[in-house]
Amino acid sequence: MKAANWAALGLACGLAMAGLPAQAQERQTLGWGTIFNNDFLGDGEDRWLTDSYTVSMVRGYSWGGGQPEGFGDVIEYRFRSAIYTPESLTAPVAPPNDRRYAGVLSFGAHTHFARGLVDYTVGGDLVLVGPQTGLSGFQEWTHELLGADDPSVAAANQLPNDIFPTATVSATMPLPMGAVVEARPFVEAQAGVETFVRVGSDLIFGGFDGGNLLIRDAATGHLYSGTYDGATGTSFVLGGDIAYVSHSNLLPASDGYTLSDHRSRLRAGINWQGEKLGLFYGVTWMSKEFDQQRDEQVVGTVNVRLNF
Repeated sequence: MKAANWAALGLACGLAMAGLPAQAQERQTLGWGTIFNNDFLGDGEDRWLTDSYTVSMVRGYSWGGGQPEGFGDVIEYRFRSAIYTPESLTAPVAPPNDRRYAGVLSFGAHTHFARGLVDYTVGGDLVLVGPQTGLSGFQEWTHELLGADDPSVAAANQLPNDIFPTATVSATMPLPMGAVVEARPFVEAQAGVETFVRVGSDLIFGGFDGGNLLIRDAATGHLYSGTYDGATGTSFVLGGDIAYVSHSNLLPASDGYTLSDHRSRLRAGINWQGEKLGLFYGVTWMSKEFDQQRDEQVVGTVNVRLNF
């Protein structure tokens, strides 16, 4: 295991241990966040990044409307699943002319804190890949239930079982541009299941969850809230980013894949928040991830929030 992978595993364990009571003030659950992506909800297809689902539980001593300065004071425990498929589930093209099926499950811990004008996120995840995730069987069951294409042919050639400790760090500078407009330029780096550096920005109109902890979705870059401050209203989000990917265990060089020079994402979304119910819908255009990929794709994103 590479040193970076050991560091990622140690970081995740350290953050998890930091969540144990160590002060007179007890930690509490500050909120939950979820986000769901599906290719069919975007361009109507079922290919490549076919779906992903993330659940975040935010724990800390208190939430005052902004990220605290203390490293480890607020910790997000993150569970994520994702399914990647070739373009055709029933007649998949052999690699490297199309990607192999991959089920991905990850479990991790990420701390959110501020230094001056910059918000930071630092964390680690344990990423499981292959049949051990059970996601291929789950997709076969759901497709049979919905009368969709049987993915078993594509899943028969899925990536083998493996585990990749993964570390991620990001820095965001919220820049108010008036009463209801905010820019959020950011940089991000990851080492592990995929190794990359990324730079981008989001533009928020209407105070999208301005007093809440905003978490960036790994697949699309869309923002979702991990806390709820009681504010209501409608807002719009535009964003984009570009990444240089130096290594991918989901597109292994041993299969002959040539990674694209860069990965770009352009996204837009609308968010409505009522007193008890919140709804978000967004779309993300995603460039090719490897040279042999036949086309780009558009993924749809949904977030439903119930507040009790």
